[in-house]
Amino acid sequence: MKTPQLPDEPAPEPVATAPTGAHVPGPAGDPRPVGPGTGTSSTGAGEPAAVPSGGTSAAGEPAEVRVTSVGRLAATVERLRREVRAAHAAADGRALIELAKGVLVERLRCGPAEAGRQLADLAEQAGVSRLELAADIINRTARDRLSEAASEFVSATDPAGDDAADEAADEAAAAVRLRTAESGALAAGDTQAVAQSLLEHALAPLGATAVAIWAAGPDASLTLAGHAGFPAEEATRWRYVPPGVATVARRALTERRAVRYTSLAEPGVPSIGAAAVPEGGRVAVPAGTGGRILGVLEMCWPEPLAPQPPQIERQIEALAELCAHTLEAGPAVLPAAAGPADAVQRDVAELVDLADGLHDPALVLLPQLDRSGQLTDFRIHHVNGHFIDPAGRARGAIGGALFLEAYPMAAGKSELFETIERVYATGEPFRARRMTLTALVDQVALEAVADISASRQGGAVLLIWRTEDESGRLASLLQHAQRLGRIGGFEEHAVTGQITWNEQMHLLHGLPPTAAPVPLERLPAHAHPDDAVAINRFLRTLFQHRRAASTAFRLMRPDGVTRHVRVIAEPVLDADSRLLKVRGAYQDISAQHWTEVALAATRDRLAHTEQEAAERNRLTLQLQHAIMPPARGPLDAPGLRVGVRYRPAGEEQLVGGDWYDAFVLPSKRVLVCVGDVAGHGIEAATSMIVLRNALRGLAVTGAGPAQLLSWLNIVAHHLTERVTATAVCGLYDPERRVLRWARAGHLPPVLVSGGRTDTLPLIRGILLGALPEAEYEEAEAQLSAGDTLLMYTDGLVERRDSSLQDSLTHLLGTAGESTASLEQRLDRLLAHSRADTDDDTCVVGLQVE
Repeated sequence: MKTPQLPDEPAPEPVATAPTGAHVPGPAGDPRPVGPGTGTSSTGAGEPAAVPSGGTSAAGEPAEVRVTSVGRLAATVERLRREVRAAHAAADGRALIELAKGVLVERLRCGPAEAGRQLADLAEQAGVSRLELAADIINRTARDRLSEAASEFVSATDPAGDDAADEAADEAAAAVRLRTAESGALAAGDTQAVAQSLLEHALAPLGATAVAIWAAGPDASLTLAGHAGFPAEEATRWRYVPPGVATVARRALTERRAVRYTSLAEPGVPSIGAAAVPEGGRVAVPAGTGGRILGVLEMCWPEPLAPQPPQIERQIEALAELCAHTLEAGPAVLPAAAGPADAVQRDVAELVDLADGLHDPALVLLPQLDRSGQLTDFRIHHVNGHFIDPAGRARGAIGGALFLEAYPMAAGKSELFETIERVYATGEPFRARRMTLTALVDQVALEAVADISASRQGGAVLLIWRTEDESGRLASLLQHAQRLGRIGGFEEHAVTGQITWNEQMHLLHGLPPTAAPVPLERLPAHAHPDDAVAINRFLRTLFQHRRAASTAFRLMRPDGVTRHVRVIAEPVLDADSRLLKVRGAYQDISAQHWTEVALAATRDRLAHTEQEAAERNRLTLQLQHAIMPPARGPLDAPGLRVGVRYRPAGEEQLVGGDWYDAFVLPSKRVLVCVGDVAGHGIEAATSMIVLRNALRGLAVTGAGPAQLLSWLNIVAHHLTERVTATAVCGLYDPERRVLRWARAGHLPPVLVSGGRTDTLPLIRGILLGALPEAEYEEAEAQLSAGDTLLMYTDGLVERRDSSLQDSLTHLLGTAGESTASLEQRLDRLLAHSRADTDDDTCVVGLQVE
């Protein structure tokens, strides 16, 4: 909107305009609606005619023009309602125009009549109403939050757009609405009228249907100071919200920020009018000035609330600040006869008197605001006589200083300053035990532990702290140590018979705190009868021999619970060695006792288990050695020398199922085999025996190695407890010097021939017991005189930190070294093995002669 320059000529007296929905005289005195929807007819003075849908009247007139008495009455009521609204709007508009005239009087140095004429001329030149011009003049002069909220539309408008005229009209309407709401609030006699003015002029155009203004009490309670749009019975129900009740307004008060709910149905937060519009949206904004929150402005929408643009949010914040000024000047906060300055002085005087009557250190703090009205710090207005500075400074060095200057570390990890700021803003008192206070002394941070209390009284804050001295700290430490250790202390005077118990002693004995303590002499009556001898020995040592003593016994409590207790006591003697008193402690050792019992039982079970395991392993080892001795003499076979080595596992409990066999068949052929059953222990050993003996029996049939492994697979899968094993089986023909062999998941044999050492080509074969039926591939190897064939289990080569291929490479290198005999070669393989799995190891060597 273009604002004309202020002229020097006088202008005629203005006439106020009104908001949407009312007829107000315009600049020329003609009736002109400010907005659409006036609801008036063209035939009467704004009275709508009640017209039936059809038919004729008794006088022969058409029914469309017949006016009934009920319709006329309704039209009259509607006209009176509009006139009342127009009267209120006109009054608010006149207040705006009078404020603008006051600005012109001050700027132009003229009288009120002259200022009115100037305002009319300016409005006529700009082509706007006097109400819009008055709002613009006030915005440009005040530069407050309301003017900033109105100017948001100006900065967001694109004048080059197609709807520039409509946007400019919206801007003017927004400025008029905000200033009209402000004038209505300032002219209102109470907060109820303020709420109605805010809803009618500022919030209803934004879609809101109800508004509530809450006043925050000194105890952080909420009182409904004003409302509009809610039923009277609903406002009665929500007249007062006690401290601690979680509502929409409570959240805005405690969090000190605007709270927005798209719909109250999602979080289920209670609030005024929530039952009528459960799906409606809510916005609650703290209403405060100078860092102090005086209340909350809560607005209600009938539908789920869509995201609002920043301009609308600025308007709502400006309205909340207007409510804060209203609450600050209202009778709920200050008496009508006193101004804000008088109230603050009265509050400060009361707090000073209260602080001087306390025995704890106390400070009276006053808020310090910057030019924009924001809270920056607190001034230490008063220091009471019991004040002790953690940094050791005198009272005079603290009084009058800013709080953050005196205690800069309060804004650090202790968050003390943020706590005081929250108390001043919300009015909710703060209490904390054992809070750490940090003070700077010569740039050195000194910490002290104190109990903190902060409360607000009007416009001031009372801060109290009770510093914990060394004796109190040690007493607290001892109390916690006794509680954690389940220790109770006592002291018994020998002369007076007075007994002193701490709280833990009553808990230990299962007695209420008011019960009389139990003397040491009556201790046997409260103990298990079997412990009477030990207790009497304890008492005799303590009272007769005057020496410290201790004993353990079972305490029989009145509630039927038996506790295992240790008592320790010492006599206190005077200068003449006479007994003055006995002091000592009881300790509940029930948990320790039952732990020791459980440990003893566990040790017994472990010892028995270890004995059983050792016996089991011994029998397994004996069984294995009986079938396969660690060493075996040469096999008497024509043209062939056979050597065997067996090395059991390093630990007896790891005895496994490795096995070997070599014997001459009736056909003069030599059967050589090596196998490894999965697992350890006696199960693996017995499974090994079954497979070894089954192979011996099957070999008599004269079948080849592949067929023997197929049959052995059936035995492993069906005739045992689902055993799995690997094996390599060879059948040597001495006449042809040919070895036929097959493998079942086992490592291939190693052949040392003519200075070369390598494994036989790998052939197909699945491990034994994996499938019900399996077929195995068979291969032949032609041997020559002096060749050596080695069969072995994985215990010879397997390592945890290297691959199997690396282990096989090392084995080939060791096996290829020249030795004097087959026996030495086998011993060398075992000696240079790098296996680290502690598994059984079998090696069978065949040397062709």
